[in-house]
Amino acid sequence: MNYPKSFLDLVECFKRLPGIGGKSAERLAYYVLSMDKEYVQEFAHTLMNFQDNIHYCKKCGHICEGDYCEICQDETRDQSVICVVESPKDVFAMEKVREYHGLYHVLHGTISMIDGTTVDDLNISSLFERLDGVKEVILATNPTREGETTALFLAKLLAKRNIETSRIANGLPIGSNIDYADELTLLKSLEGRKKI
Repeated sequence: MNYPKSFLDLVECFKRLPGIGGKSAERLAYYVLSMDKEYVQEFAHTLMNFQDNIHYCKKCGHICEGDYCEICQDETRDQSVICVVESPKDVFAMEKVREYHGLYHVLHGTISMIDGTTVDDLNISSLFERLDGVKEVILATNPTREGETTALFLAKLLAKRNIETSRIANGLPIGSNIDYADELTLLKSLEGRKKI
């Protein structure tokens, strides 16, 4: 016996989410079936609201609801330092440390031959458009092969601009992601950064 088409359609939608396989997608569909209609409508409305209102900051690439994120609008932050990260998740992870007071720039990925991600696919050109008055760029990509490749590429470009470039220290285990690190590890990584 086959599932009804509407059930299968929902299962297929859930399977598109990262980390959700066929069995998990079926469990979620059964859960939605047991939810009351008001909650399903609220959930659907929240998804649509999220899609309509969350954008990327026009300056740094972080997530926001307006044209610019809170960090870019905060004039009390150190405008002379930019920390370059792979994703908005990394900005939130770095902010938990509460010791970094500069700006951010989100690349939205890394250079990856396997995934076919090139320099043109990343948010790199806008970084170079905002370097006036910047004294230091901290490269805080993940300590993976792709993260290291991206950091080295950026370091070479920044060297031509005579801007001090540093890399976060190896407080983070190789192969891990910044958003999984605890605050102390991130703090030590920032404190131990070095010039490239």
